Amino acid sequence: MRYAIVVEQAAANYCAYVPDLPGCVATGSTIDEVQQQIRDAITFHLEGLREDGAPIPLPSSHVEYVEVAAA
Repeated sequence: MRYAIVVEQAAANYCAYVPDLPGCVATGSTIDEVQQQIRDAITFHLEGLREDGAPIPLPSSHVEYVEVAAA
């Protein structure tokens, strides 16, 4: 499956979350690290849902960028 992730820069690191998997988050000191950490977090999250017999949410988020004029 292919899930959308959101990566944000924090004060001293990066954080990522998955809109389609509430509670699935990760942090890392670089973008590459946080991307690997969120992959691991998604795998762990989905394994937990399977073990609990819970449904696996299908990816449904759509990501786009919108350009606007700077003020």
